[in-house]
Amino acid sequence: MQLQAHRQSLDDPKEFWLKHALELVDWKTKPTAATDNPPEDALHCAQWFPDGKLNACYNAVDRHIAERGDQIALIYDSPVSDTVRRFTYSELLREVKGVASMLRRHGVQRGDTVLLYMAMIPQTLFAMLACARIGAIHSVVFGGFAPAELAKRIGDCRPKVVLSNTCGLESKTKIVPYKPLLDKAFELADYRPSATIILQREQLRVRLDPAHSEYYWDTELVEAASDADTIECEVVDSNHPLYLIYTSGTTGMPKGIVRPAGPHVVALLYAQRYMYGLQPGETMFTFSDFGWQLGHSYCAYGPLLNGSRTVLFEGKPIGTPDAGQIYRVFSEHDVRVFLCAPTVVVVLRRTDPEGLFRAKYDLTHMRGLFLAGERLTPEIHRWWIATITGRAVPVEEDSVACGKEVSCVVSDNWWQTESGSPMTGICIGHSTNGGHIARIKYGSAGLMLPGCDLRVVRVKDDLDEDQGVDGNPQLADPEEVGNIVAKLPLPPGFLTSLWNDDRRFVDAYFKRYPGYYDTGDTGMIDSEGYVHILSRTDDVIKVAAHRLSTSSIEEVIFNHQDIAECCVVSRPCEIKGRVPMVFAALHSGAQSARIKQIKLEIVQLARSRVGPIVSLYAENIVFVDRLPKTRSGKILRKMMRTMIDTVHGDAKQGKDSSVIDCPVGTPATIEDVAVKSDIWKTIIDTIGKKS
Repeated sequence: MQLQAHRQSLDDPKEFWLKHALELVDWKTKPTAATDNPPEDALHCAQWFPDGKLNACYNAVDRHIAERGDQIALIYDSPVSDTVRRFTYSELLREVKGVASMLRRHGVQRGDTVLLYMAMIPQTLFAMLACARIGAIHSVVFGGFAPAELAKRIGDCRPKVVLSNTCGLESKTKIVPYKPLLDKAFELADYRPSATIILQREQLRVRLDPAHSEYYWDTELVEAASDADTIECEVVDSNHPLYLIYTSGTTGMPKGIVRPAGPHVVALLYAQRYMYGLQPGETMFTFSDFGWQLGHSYCAYGPLLNGSRTVLFEGKPIGTPDAGQIYRVFSEHDVRVFLCAPTVVVVLRRTDPEGLFRAKYDLTHMRGLFLAGERLTPEIHRWWIATITGRAVPVEEDSVACGKEVSCVVSDNWWQTESGSPMTGICIGHSTNGGHIARIKYGSAGLMLPGCDLRVVRVKDDLDEDQGVDGNPQLADPEEVGNIVAKLPLPPGFLTSLWNDDRRFVDAYFKRYPGYYDTGDTGMIDSEGYVHILSRTDDVIKVAAHRLSTSSIEEVIFNHQDIAECCVVSRPCEIKGRVPMVFAALHSGAQSARIKQIKLEIVQLARSRVGPIVSLYAENIVFVDRLPKTRSGKILRKMMRTMIDTVHGDAKQGKDSSVIDCPVGTPATIEDVAVKSDIWKTIIDTIGKKS
């Protein structure tokens, strides 16, 4: 059924998407055309449902009041503050109207930008929906972001109002104050909004400065309450920006993704119903901050658009207080669909490999558990299936079927900030009969979703990797690894531009392969149409003229029984150009006396599974306590690679890297800066005197 829907979407995309747009969405003015029919050389500018008009907040909240006003819409579960609160759709509407009235009182109108620098609390969601209600464009920045990176975003979108709260909670005892970070960002950006409205959390209260147009959230809400009921939904064009979300780069200006309202609503609702199989009234738990795309799409908008319940979780997979919190949420809130990054599962596996916390709960009610954000290795995939279902998963099998019922399906899916919703995956919502669901292949991100016409193009060695334009891209054969692209036009919901930078929009995504969207990922499509995402194109190692994906090496290393986590990056080699370097964390039960033997076993695994060309040597395998990650769980490979090149370059020049602080910039998204320092020291000890 999934393959049939995909074929229909490519054979007649206009009919396919217009049909779903009219069925899934409440429009103020229904669209009569699917696209604006751009010329062949402007397909990247295609606009979906161009004559349609709507309001996203109306679709997410107001339209459900008649039938679902008393149904729970939002569950706020915060183990770090010992809080569980529930809001019905009627209560959610009242809260959203209050914030919308507060924004209107400060002059926010349709088309204005509002920046949210906030924690995972209900008020953040209220503010996002309030902006959508009045036609303002919100930009959510992860609370606790470093001032320099926050300043870049403030300077770029120049918000009329900034909304914030006094602190974030890392744990019951660790508080991150936001106000000093925000003040420093204003100073660096040399810009202040007309108003900064700050919510006082009970864990930290601060004094505000009226001279800087700083206002107390609760006071402003009270003063705006009298007009709250009069704040109706602002009707906007289908392609009016719903929000900006900035991609996080370690250098330069982050890209401000512009998300069109109407197409995004259609794409989210399609995925909710058919990909994730979520029904109105059911609960979805997306383990992600609102500052990331995953949080925007499937913690904030997706479930509410669908008339479902969403779980807003303020905590971590472990340590707040233990590795059982996620399973508790599954059980306590009757979660049917779960979405997270693979790193969440890796952390659970390392902390609770036997699944003892999982065994405390009955999870037979769950329908689907989806993973996205990084590649899901077969070893982690099998462990998660076994842990959730309690069934043994044979290592020799390369795929698994759903069974008779669609229950506890564990599947990978692939998407990007730019897409806003999945491009590949296994759709479990087409049927309640598991026999109608496609098999799940380990190591694959699933089959293409409707509207996504993915291809793999061959890498040309004579093409400049940064500036080259391939005017005649050659399509790869099935199973052949290359760069993954999407044939234009793109499906509904993709970015329509970059904020204040149309030229960069073209150069970053459409210049390299004319007629295609360049995903920046490498991988292959097998003979059955399953898409295998291996790594970012800059994570491919060229070893003696052979291109090796770091993720394919990681996949092999994960099969070693003592490895809990691992990351492969490249290091310079005088003979072969670059060779792999492995950073790995051991399971708590691993014996330190076996370190040397474990290294030799990993080398042998890599040589036998990847081949001798892998060129992995024992001296290039190091064990660490923790890997450097972003707050969303992605390993900071580029930072590690830059560190290695820096130390190697210093050693070649006779310099001692150990006498200087790490000169490599700290990514704004890093979870723990201390881990960066540990990795820097490890690299110096490993290669500083050997390069």
